Amino acid sequence: MHEVATVILAAGLSHRMGAQDKQLLSVRGRPMIAHMVDVYRRATQGPVLVVTGHARAGVEAALRDSGATTVFCDSYAEGQASSVACGLAHAPDAAALLIGLGDQPFLTAKDLQDLLKAHASAGAEKISIPRHGDSRGNPIVVPHSLRPRLTENPRAPGCRRFTQDNPQHVQFHEMAAPGFYRDIDTPEDYQALLTQLEKEDA
Repeated sequence: MHEVATVILAAGLSHRMGAQDKQLLSVRGRPMIAHMVDVYRRATQGPVLVVTGHARAGVEAALRDSGATTVFCDSYAEGQASSVACGLAHAPDAAALLIGLGDQPFLTAKDLQDLLKAHASAGAEKISIPRHGDSRGNPIVVPHSLRPRLTENPRAPGCRRFTQDNPQHVQFHEMAAPGFYRDIDTPEDYQALLTQLEKEDA
């Protein structure tokens, strides 16, 4: 069993991005999804599984040399819960499973390591969720013992419904890093990312 494994959700339709698929937008000269895989691999040294859907061919091509594996979710159009269920069904065995999004390029490897440390310090028996004020972030950390619980209700699989209905299995960690709470949904979001990267590189 691995210490930590990762499932990255990259199956969405990207409706708000327009003609471009956000997973393939350039981040420091690489497709965003490849950048995200690299961040998770550097943080955990563990296996990474990417759930594909709408832009399957492009995502698979972008990840060809990334070290990640992919799985296609044929029900991706039904929403994120179906992608989570697909990822859980194919995820590597691990004591802790990170379930994250493919469009959070503001996240850093240190952010993820800080979350994993908080999870371990709290006992690692509950699902760990980053939170800052009223904002709930991603990724979350799921202990091995609770993985089956996330798909026990086939009509409502996934993380959010389970964590809402079972607060006794959830622990929130105060994490101030903005990467946990920012994703790329619109052209304006992407432009804000490019502006920040230009400032960092100046």
